Amino acid sequence: MDYGTLRGLIALLILALFIIIVVWSYSKKRKSAFDEAANSIFEEDKEKTELNDVNGKQETNKNV
Repeated sequence: MDYGTLRGLIALLILALFIIIVVWSYSKKRKSAFDEAANSIFEEDKEKTELNDVNGKQETNKNV
């Protein structure tokens, strides 16, 4: 096996991995998990705001 053949096989392997990742990420089964992960950052802020409302404290930035 020469160097060119090896490079071709590696290129095909990388192309196959790319296609697998694209199919996996755009599959309908994964949509709900990705939506949940995308909105998780807003849920943390919402929980933090609700805790501050319950305690009557307002979050301040002490660095300013």
